[in-house]
Amino acid sequence: MTDLIRSASLTHYAEIARSVGIDPRAMLKQARIPLHCLESPDLRVAVGSVRRLLEASAEAAGVEEFGLRLAERGGFSALGPVALVVREQATVGAALEALARYIQIQNEAMRLEIDRRDDLVTIAMFLRGGPQRATRQSRELALGRIHRLMVSLMPADWRPLEVHLAHAPPLRRTYHRKFFGCDVTFDSEFDAIVCHARDMHRAIPTAQPMLASYVENRVKEIGARPEHWDGKVRELMRVLLPGGNCTIETVAEHLACDRRTIHRRLRECSTTFSTILDAERADIAMRLVEDGNRPLKEIAGLLGFSAQSALARWFRGRFGCSITDWRGGGRRRAMMAARW
Repeated sequence: MTDLIRSASLTHYAEIARSVGIDPRAMLKQARIPLHCLESPDLRVAVGSVRRLLEASAEAAGVEEFGLRLAERGGFSALGPVALVVREQATVGAALEALARYIQIQNEAMRLEIDRRDDLVTIAMFLRGGPQRATRQSRELALGRIHRLMVSLMPADWRPLEVHLAHAPPLRRTYHRKFFGCDVTFDSEFDAIVCHARDMHRAIPTAQPMLASYVENRVKEIGARPEHWDGKVRELMRVLLPGGNCTIETVAEHLACDRRTIHRRLRECSTTFSTILDAERADIAMRLVEDGNRPLKEIAGLLGFSAQSALARWFRGRFGCSITDWRGGGRRRAMMAARW
């Protein structure tokens, strides 16, 4: 299955791209990432597409530290729903353990390991695909955001003891040294941050541990992901339909494949794109039509219809009555008829 990452990972991408002289919209199109992902932080896109975007952006701008520049602006918002759990933990150690447990809700290709030995703690990061597929920019962005998270939880004068990156050093190391606050070891065996074990016991003053278990349960619900292609397609449709951009081409872009692949995978699940789309439209339509003040033209757009008349034909064919009849009390009759 294609690894996905939430669009929150691209928080501030457009701003950083413009600051180094490249067009963010053009770069997104080149990487086959839908433009509206910048306004929809929970939208999931293919990890491979984001990696290509970061690498191409760094090359186009001639900026070796592009990933770190993006990490510098990320903050908690770049973690998406995972931030809800992390920020409510009582200590820095508990926050990092929560991050390790739930990071795959944000980035399915990422894994964290926390190793405690004597007086040192190593937070090691692993990206699926290894050095050949996990590019320099994606590794630096990911490790840079972990570092920024730690900085936000520590006293103002905190610095890591060591930082390790698995790729070759840049031509100039000044930005990396300034960003991490210590020397960086390149060509290392793994990507990691090393700090004192006592740092893990630091309390987080703003945390509300009483909320932690509730928030954790909520994040588990958010992170639940279908295992099969029909579930993946359905999940994307729920996000794309209200924006009026739910075509098979758009879904294919998000899953980093072509439409033929989607058709083939859905056949293996004994369904079709049109069948799933029709069911999701019906589910959303019932909620929208219940609002008698919502214009039909607006509903048509939210369901991906180009005209109100197309919505009317589809609705009658699906529910056996007009929208006016439905709103006038025909809903129960239509649903009873559908059962029989």
